[in-house]
Amino acid sequence: MNNTLKPYLQRIDTHTSGMRCDVTPVFADAACFNQLVADLVRPFESVAVDFVVCIDALGFILGTAMACRLGLGIIPLRKGGKLPVATCGTEFQDYSGKTKRLEIRKDALSANARVLLVDEWIETGAQIQAAISLIEAQGAHIQGIAAINMDSNAATLAIGKKYQVHTVWRDAAADVPGRDSGGLCSAL
Repeated sequence: MNNTLKPYLQRIDTHTSGMRCDVTPVFADAACFNQLVADLVRPFESVAVDFVVCIDALGFILGTAMACRLGLGIIPLRKGGKLPVATCGTEFQDYSGKTKRLEIRKDALSANARVLLVDEWIETGAQIQAAISLIEAQGAHIQGIAAINMDSNAATLAIGKKYQVHTVWRDAAADVPGRDSGGLCSAL
């Protein structure tokens, strides 16, 4: 591991008013965004995947870019009530303690479809676990999970033991003095 963050990761705004970092400065810089996507895709280039499933909303940005690079289509997991068709859904509590709902089209995935699940940041693990539940309920298999970061807690550690998870921030931030690799923005 490097002792410094990659330049594109240094663009993440950690000085926010809430518990979350703002990753959109990385998205706004074409070179930084391209490098982020390349780094997130790299471990999955040789993995058999049929679709990229991405989580509303910033996960759509990363997931779409990753799908284009892999030559795959995307399947969106939407916030509750946004899809105008029959859906399957599940509720969860997000990082702020609010109850939220994720939904997927009832016919989105076929049995045995192989998916790469993408979100921009995994805080508590509740949203990604809700996504996993929806995907697996349709008989699909998760080949990997990609995110800029996954905070460290009991739920995310369990996810990391069961699935191949690739992040770019945790790996880089773990060795940077003064940076906490779990709960990053709330700790800074």
